[in-house]
Amino acid sequence: MSTELKPQLQADLTISIKARDELKSATLRMVLSAITNEEVAGKEVKVLTDEEVLTVLAREAKKRRESATAYTQAHRPELAARENSELEVISLYLPAQLSEAELEAIVASAATQVAGSGATGGAAMGAVMKIVQPQVKGRADGGVVAGLVKKALES
Repeated sequence: MSTELKPQLQADLTISIKARDELKSATLRMVLSAITNEEVAGKEVKVLTDEEVLTVLAREAKKRRESATAYTQAHRPELAARENSELEVISLYLPAQLSEAELEAIVASAATQVAGSGATGGAAMGAVMKIVQPQVKGRADGGVVAGLVKKALES
């Protein structure tokens, strides 16, 4: 049970505070707060593993992407820029994202496996997602993956 990511975030927060980097400090404080909230959410306090911390980081990154899109649509570029800047800081701690070609290859392989079982429609979509999700967890946006699965099953 490796727990190296949270101490790294805390150390980077200390460094950014000393460097007077307001954006990075505020973003890391928000992320660490989300991690702490996750740790105390259940009946008992638990220390999150690196994988669980990555899940929290991915959730925070998704919030920033959605907020930036909403602000852009509402013609608030200054707020969208802030969200995108926070997303860049969070992205430093996330694993490298898969390219679209890599995602398509993973989805095609899973679709081929499911096609052999004879599943169709929603059952096929669920079966393919069940195979694909563990392979891409934290390295691809779920909405993009679902779109690629849908496209692969239609063809």
